Amino acid sequence: MAKIRVLVIDDSALIRQMLTEILNSRDDIEVVGTAADPFIAREKIKQLSPDVLTLDIEMPKMTGLQFLQNLMRLRPMRVIMVSTLTERGAPETLEALELGAVDYICKPKAKTETKLRIFADDLVDKVRMASTARVRPFEQNKVTQTNIAKDTNFSRVIAVGSSTGGTEAIKELLTSVPANCPPILITQHIPKVFSTSFAERLDRVLAMEVFEAQEGMIIRPGCVYIAPGDFHLTIATSGSKKVCRLIQTEKINRHRPAVDVMFDSILASYGSKVVAVMLTGMGADGANAMLRLKKAGAITYAQDEATSVVWGMPQAAFNIGAVDEVLPLQKIPGKMLKAAQQK
Repeated sequence: MAKIRVLVIDDSALIRQMLTEILNSRDDIEVVGTAADPFIAREKIKQLSPDVLTLDIEMPKMTGLQFLQNLMRLRPMRVIMVSTLTERGAPETLEALELGAVDYICKPKAKTETKLRIFADDLVDKVRMASTARVRPFEQNKVTQTNIAKDTNFSRVIAVGSSTGGTEAIKELLTSVPANCPPILITQHIPKVFSTSFAERLDRVLAMEVFEAQEGMIIRPGCVYIAPGDFHLTIATSGSKKVCRLIQTEKINRHRPAVDVMFDSILASYGSKVVAVMLTGMGADGANAMLRLKKAGAITYAQDEATSVVWGMPQAAFNIGAVDEVLPLQKIPGKMLKAAQQK
């Protein structure tokens, strides 16, 4: 079986060495080259035809984002951004995903043996995943209008789960959703600093109000609530209102926030009055809870393989019979909004 060929692009010799040693320690991965800047990288891509690139954001001569934009326009490739987990780094990483990067990994802050082992395992998982991911050339989102009248009454909430490729899929899903939408609750696998930037970014471009969910926040129509990184998003009843509850119980399916936790909590709070949507992502988080929702009378949709960056989570839900219908991403908004009107 052919090895996954990786080109490591980073201006730090130390990081290039660390990434190379980690990836070459696996039998199925080979670092075929390294580059200290985008100009060297451009030549090595032509020479080596790698399967996956790891790309630093901050580099000399040309930023990682500038290089990525040129690359995705001229020669789309599978790219994993190697990012610094900072307030400044978060918007740049989200922009990289918008430009077509498959995924990102945060450089470890603490160089403890445990932290480095976790980083190494995550990096290897992401490279393996990226090697099979669908490359998405950068293009402006095509907005498809949904014909929903302003006085439409919705009787169901919408719950969305996603992971790899999900930040852009969520934006595309919600771009055509009107301001008078039902409450929409979202769990996307994302670190804390990134979830704040992600919610702010969506709030700027979408018709409805978008919040990073906060403890005790009242759930209202016309609003989207995104689970903050490192907290599970759950729902509780407070008097006549439904409110967000953030909990830091153990990770589920290696994630916090986890889709399974949110879906189960929504089932407990709303019963059958739910439309659940599973978008692109690696792994199987959310599949079992989606099945429980479906059995209780919720309406369930999953993104299809052709429009998913990684058809892991949607496929896992489909395989166990948790999905009413598998759809291309652009067809889900209209379907979910009509379904949310059902009594």
